[in-house]
Amino acid sequence: QVQLVESGGGLVQPGGSLRLSCAAFGIFFSSAVMAWYRQAPGQERELVALITTSGSTNHADSVKGRFTISRDNAKNTVYLQMNSLKPEDTAVYYCNAERAQRRYWGQGTQVTVSS
Repeated sequence: QVQLVESGGGLVQPGGSLRLSCAAFGIFFSSAVMAWYRQAPGQERELVALITTSGSTNHADSVKGRFTISRDNAKNTVYLQMNSLKPEDTAVYYCNAERAQRRYWGQGTQVTVSS
């Protein structure tokens, strides 16, 4: 059974940084496309960043230059480094894995940016 376990969320002041981690279990990690999504209250879930099996990345325009997605296949873990955080980054962040035309989700981790 596939499990994605996120960690690293919390409360941070504007301008601060956080690093989210997502550990994957029960999946051939190196062959999975990994991504981070987020969902703010009353809004639809949106793609934040994606990393392919070859390490190519794509970031949403709203986070380009501030967030960086990376992966460590030896640790079956994907990361999201978030710098220069803004109040509008406040949301539940979800890890996503896609492999063999199946998608899996983590339980989400809350990120709150507030002074």
